Amino acid sequence: MNSTLRSRCAKAIGAGALSVALLSAGAAGAFAASPSAASPSPKPHMTGTAKPHMTGMPMPTRTGMGMANGSITARASKAQVKAGQAVTFTGRAKGVKVGTKVVLLRMHNGKWTALKSSTVLKNGSSYSLVTKFNNKGKEQLRVMAGKVVSPTVVVTVK
Repeated sequence: MNSTLRSRCAKAIGAGALSVALLSAGAAGAFAASPSAASPSPKPHMTGTAKPHMTGMPMPTRTGMGMANGSITARASKAQVKAGQAVTFTGRAKGVKVGTKVVLLRMHNGKWTALKSSTVLKNGSSYSLVTKFNNKGKEQLRVMAGKVVSPTVVVTVK
């Protein structure tokens, strides 16, 4: 069993060394080759115009900061609050079903994370969320309803 493992390791190391040697030789040969002074280098020329075409699935339209068909707004009741003070977020959605869950998102360590504050879209496609912030600093926030995301709102906590 031990000799089989050694044999496999030796084969793998040999194959790796051979691959490195071949790649190095090819790269060195390509680097050493230079265009000859006798033959002129080819010049690029325009043969036609590029035409856009669709391949695969169409991309969804961009609305707000999210990628979906619809939009949602977000407004904070206060731009500056003291730590522990409540902030109310309100807004309206278009193109999103009434009853869809609305979640408050916070930028944390470069990623959007959901806070515990959530609600559902009411008749008239409006929502209202209340949350408290305990950590001092600037909070970057947005709301998400389904796959639709609002623009970012900044609240400063002092």
